[in-house]
Amino acid sequence: MGGKLTDTPVTYAIVAKGGVLVETVAQPSALRPAIPMRSDDAIVIRGLTKVFHPIELRLRSLHPLRRRPPISALQDLTLTVRCSEVLGLLGTNGAGKTTLLKILATLVLPNAGQAAVHGWDVVRDADQVRRIVGLVTSEERSFYWQLTGLENLEFFAAFQGLAARATVARIEELRWTLGLEALDRRFGLYSTGMRHRLAIARALLPQPTVLLLDEPTRSLDPLATAALHRLIRATLVAKLGCTIVIATHSLAEAEALCDRLAILHQGRLLAYGTVLELRRGAGAQALPALFEQIVTREDGV
Repeated sequence: MGGKLTDTPVTYAIVAKGGVLVETVAQPSALRPAIPMRSDDAIVIRGLTKVFHPIELRLRSLHPLRRRPPISALQDLTLTVRCSEVLGLLGTNGAGKTTLLKILATLVLPNAGQAAVHGWDVVRDADQVRRIVGLVTSEERSFYWQLTGLENLEFFAAFQGLAARATVARIEELRWTLGLEALDRRFGLYSTGMRHRLAIARALLPQPTVLLLDEPTRSLDPLATAALHRLIRATLVAKLGCTIVIATHSLAEAEALCDRLAILHQGRLLAYGTVLELRRGAGAQALPALFEQIVTREDGV
């Protein structure tokens, strides 16, 4: 089991009007013991904990800053994801799914515990982790709508340090692998499904081995959802050998797409295993009933 941070970082969140959230985080010590990993482990998480300390900003007050009660986003989370596996993160809003993905993507620091991706610690070895991890969110707002799909990919490839010749070859490879259409069309004219494909293509530019998907089918119609599921299974996993961690609210999607499931609630891991293992432990219930039973039992309902 991995040790805790030597210098525990404290995160302060300033919540302003309009839903703006700003974080400042103290840097942790680089002295962290390595997590033991097996050869087929892609992600190992041990005792991961994250606590946010919100501060409310009131501009027209004599005391503009007011501390709010701390929010425990993750509590002592421990799990393992194997290579070329699809892990589904299930949970109600506020369960900690997105926080976990952001920690694995090195966007948020944990307060305690450790996480490693292919042996690289997400805090100590953040630069190496960023080279092998790609993050795709459901509400992607960083593309430039006036640029074409091709120009967007070229921009982000340059931003990530890819050479011009390598960028041309990589984009052409992704065009055929992902079925990217109309790269010469402006991004603002793309359908939602095409925008999702372009977001995945951008995440795959540096050839990551781990892909983190945060509610990728949230705004997709049934046909686009089925196409994305085929892309994940037949291309990303079967052909490219990617390890996928997907956060979703769709129980049907999780059952059809994922090898194993992790059910989170209020930052705690309540259940972890294959669908068959979870059903066997609860008397062979359907997944929706099983999910409800696990979560409501935790709430004491």
